[in-house]
Amino acid sequence: MALLITAKCINCDMCEPECPNQAISFGEMIYEIDVDRCTECVGHYDVPTCQSVCPIDNTIISDPQHPETREALWEKFVVLHP
Repeated sequence: MALLITAKCINCDMCEPECPNQAISFGEMIYEIDVDRCTECVGHYDVPTCQSVCPIDNTIISDPQHPETREALWEKFVVLHP
């Protein structure tokens, strides 16, 4: 699945520079994740770096609206990083 930043976000700016796919940007109120660019760090790291650096537990979660297999995330990585 792509990831989702919830309303618990405090706009601390920790996640955006850590995203290797440039999938995180500031939205109207909080940071948002572009589902077309989020690979959950597949191809880069073992775990999503945005979740690792977020100081608020359970703020960045799997997006139930965008389920993807690990294979689909890998394919997206390959397209983003030819």
